[in-house]
Amino acid sequence: MLNTQLRSFHAVAREGSVTKASRILNVSQPTLTTQIKQLEIHYKLELFRRIGKRLELTDLGHQLLLVTQRYFEVEAEVSGFLETAHGTVRGHVRIAAIGPFPIMKFLSRFHESYPDVTVSIELGNSDSVLSSLREQRADIGIVSRTKASSDLAGTRFGKQNVVVFVPSSHPWSQRECIRLAELGDQNMIMREEGSTTRRVMEKALNEQNVKPNVVMEVGSREAVWEAVAEGLGIGVVSEISIRPDPRIRVLTISDSAIETDIEALCLKKSLHIPTVGAFLELVTSTKVEFLGFSKLADQC
Repeated sequence: MLNTQLRSFHAVAREGSVTKASRILNVSQPTLTTQIKQLEIHYKLELFRRIGKRLELTDLGHQLLLVTQRYFEVEAEVSGFLETAHGTVRGHVRIAAIGPFPIMKFLSRFHESYPDVTVSIELGNSDSVLSSLREQRADIGIVSRTKASSDLAGTRFGKQNVVVFVPSSHPWSQRECIRLAELGDQNMIMREEGSTTRRVMEKALNEQNVKPNVVMEVGSREAVWEAVAEGLGIGVVSEISIRPDPRIRVLTISDSAIETDIEALCLKKSLHIPTVGAFLELVTSTKVEFLGFSKLADQC
């Protein structure tokens, strides 16, 4: 019973929301609330302050969260040891990824190699993926990165160029590429803050003092794609995300190398977890097959 109550507390404290925690644990919200209340009553503690619809951790709640963090890390290590005691990797791995495109081929091979491991996936931008790793909502992160981090380990398995794309009705639709400065008088649709694609594109634009007219910010590649297809502006995308679409024309940038690495990452302290190690080993051993994504024309 205590383990269940602590797990409920830990999920709600980490997510800051009963709703999000209930989805992660696949438990109803009333059940989570009851388990936390039972924990508070039994030990005569107040772990959360309920301010309107918001939950805030008390000082004791913050202290307990640090303890449960270590507790569930040890539990995962014990589970991993027992699951692999006979040489077979079993268990569950949580993956956060910047999109489905760089991950699905690996998942197919991972499932073939480790059929006893189940997988769950959440999608987001690079910042949200890194947050999920650091807050231990995910075991593996598939992310575009432009700089190293001392708390993370992993492997690069590809390098991707950033390209622009226009609707088929756009005057540029018959071209193969553009110069970066040509974006200065164009309406553009950008990803939200936290997107590495946006970050590296804005850096390149600033370096050349190019100031496009950003008419819209949206929270997913798919939304950018559809907005461009409808003629609302020019989009920016990593080439790994390109898919055939007669409504769209993809153009390279001829005078600026804008690129990011695609990496599979985990927390350094999670390297000992068998499912995490197995996934990273598979990525490392097969990464050469995934280098060099779609090559587009680079001559204007």
